[in-house]
Amino acid sequence: MATEIGEMSNVRIVLKDYVVGYPKEEDMIITSSTVRLKVPEGSTAVLVKNLYLSCDPYMRGRMSKPITKSYTDSFTPGSVIIGYGVAKVVDSGHPDFSAGDLVSGVTGWEEYSLITAPEGLTKIKYTDVPLSYYTGILGMPGLTAYVGFHEICSPKKGETVYVSAASGAVGQLVGQFAKLMGCYVVGSAGSEEKVNLLKNKFGFDDAFNYKEEKDLNAALKRCFPDGIDIYFENVGGRMLDAVLLNMKNHGRIAVCGLISQYNLTQQEGVHNLFCVVTKRIRMQGFIEPDHKHLYPQFLELVIQYIREGKIVYVEDVIEGIEHAPSALIGLFAGRNVGKQVVLIARD
Repeated sequence: MATEIGEMSNVRIVLKDYVVGYPKEEDMIITSSTVRLKVPEGSTAVLVKNLYLSCDPYMRGRMSKPITKSYTDSFTPGSVIIGYGVAKVVDSGHPDFSAGDLVSGVTGWEEYSLITAPEGLTKIKYTDVPLSYYTGILGMPGLTAYVGFHEICSPKKGETVYVSAASGAVGQLVGQFAKLMGCYVVGSAGSEEKVNLLKNKFGFDDAFNYKEEKDLNAALKRCFPDGIDIYFENVGGRMLDAVLLNMKNHGRIAVCGLISQYNLTQQEGVHNLFCVVTKRIRMQGFIEPDHKHLYPQFLELVIQYIREGKIVYVEDVIEGIEHAPSALIGLFAGRNVGKQVVLIARD
């Protein structure tokens, strides 16, 4: 809705206060302000209209009061939440961007954002795929899957690969990368619908519903009678404990996330770490920002996979910025099926 000439109303999602335990929708406030549709005179900022917002598990850590140094800063209570998104440039004071450009990168959870450091934005190169893909398969989750599997895990044809949270934004890609390499791949997820997706859409060799398994160790032994070469870790806690018992000698574990622990005030212990020594396991944590230089080669490879139908991607799209808090909270209850995206505007 227009206000004064050159201004628009701007619905925003603001963090109310630091969160302890499981986040709630009430921890995020829907508010409105106005935004001028021009960048300040002499500024090198870029004003964008946000089209898609990405809901990602790492955002939970940014909602907590900072106690130890992390790779991302905590959100500021009373300020707009920020995260990855896809946007259209409305006005630009930066020589690399022009009105009408489509971009991906970190933006605000609001209808319009003034990006004061647009060097972090990436111009969208290919538009023959859904723009929302740049929040997922062609964005941070996609590069995370690519780096974690190919760079950290050093896979070889014929190896056995296990992926937890396998139907999520990252896991569904890891499984497909592994199949393209000729690996045997098993995934776990939290519902029968997701298990069916893994087996029937993403081409996993097998999958199980971890919520239905009384004994995770037994479930893994059933799926991997000879052990696991590669584990792509998204969950932590009890799952990691069971996996360690089932790893092969010289196995590799890429630690991408530990979503089972994010909302706990007291972290679960891992009791089988002795396996790291006895089995000579290489276990490495990693974050996508350290590997941004690989994005161009990743993009060219994966866009070709998509065009050739070698990779498929499932998204869970919810429409309307007012539903963004619910969509983010749903990640931690497993409500989403595939990559969770919020559609703000179509253009």
